[in-house]
Amino acid sequence: MQTATQKTGNDSDAIPQSMQAAVYHGKQDVRLEQAPVPQIGIGEVLIRVHTCGICGTDLKKIATGSHSAPRIFGHETAGQIVAVGQGVKDFQIGDRVMVFHHIPCGECYYCRHKVFAQCPVYKKVGVTAGFEPSGGGFAEYVRVMDWIVRRGLVKIPDSVSYEQASFIEPVNTCLKAIYALGLQRDETVLVIGQGPIGIMLAVLASRTGATVVTSDLYPQRLTIGRSYGLGHSVNAAEADPLAKVRELTEGRGADAVILATAGNSLIRPAMDAARPGGRIMLFAQTQRGEVAIDPAAVCVDERTLMGSYSASVDLQDDTVRLVFSGEIDFARLITHRFPLQRAVEALQLAANPGPDSMKVVIQPGMEWQKN
Repeated sequence: MQTATQKTGNDSDAIPQSMQAAVYHGKQDVRLEQAPVPQIGIGEVLIRVHTCGICGTDLKKIATGSHSAPRIFGHETAGQIVAVGQGVKDFQIGDRVMVFHHIPCGECYYCRHKVFAQCPVYKKVGVTAGFEPSGGGFAEYVRVMDWIVRRGLVKIPDSVSYEQASFIEPVNTCLKAIYALGLQRDETVLVIGQGPIGIMLAVLASRTGATVVTSDLYPQRLTIGRSYGLGHSVNAAEADPLAKVRELTEGRGADAVILATAGNSLIRPAMDAARPGGRIMLFAQTQRGEVAIDPAAVCVDERTLMGSYSASVDLQDDTVRLVFSGEIDFARLITHRFPLQRAVEALQLAANPGPDSMKVVIQPGMEWQKN
């Protein structure tokens, strides 16, 4: 392995031997610890993390203890390259970048059929702060492996903040779901759940020209959604979203329903909200289990139950252009920013969101650079 001993592009300090990291040790057990700074090899780069968003999938892994320990999670990562390995040609020290942690092989059966998230190479995580590769963004430094450097590392223009860039991966996952639904301009879409992912899904759905109805139990979130132009909103604590949808569709129901909240209890209501022949997209149901559905709703009523998981490499360029264009200010979804020293507190807040908390980010770079 090549040792990461080069200078940062930001100051004259040598890369340290150790760093702070929020280390997962099992179910509901994350600790702020010292860990070795990862060393890089041929074709790899080392990134000093500025901002890493907290994703619901990481929270579920921590809450359930579903993965072996120790690990360092965090994959919505943007930062600055501080070391490059032999053979890296397109990147240099000082480049501001965001990084995808999954990239498919492009050649296997699943890649040929455009089901990239099922590719065996895609399932391998190519970014790590140490231990079993798991993203690593909840640490000061991450090592980016060679196949990710080649196809999953994106330079950030000077005009774009690290915070905005950290949304590229989650926006990609949302755009993948929207494209899969094949929305048309004369259709009506119900998005259930208006956390940050739900708002992103709703905003992207509205870009197709479809009429978008949003619902959430927290009116504060609906207010944020309206600031993004989402005018048809329903406080689900006080009214039935289905009634609003039927009002807009001559009683038919939604052409498409997107379930952007993890509760399996909402799968049946989501199916009921779709018209005959409509589509239901499960976006947040990432934990395996069983749920009761009405099979006749699929067979007789011809409703289509769909799923979408993780990002698509085919949409990478589209997503980068959209986020960098500034057309949508995704960074405005950030309500809480925590330094790495308070990472455990950040994870607790993200796992137990309140009415006024949306996107929570951990910023190891809070001390070394301001946006």
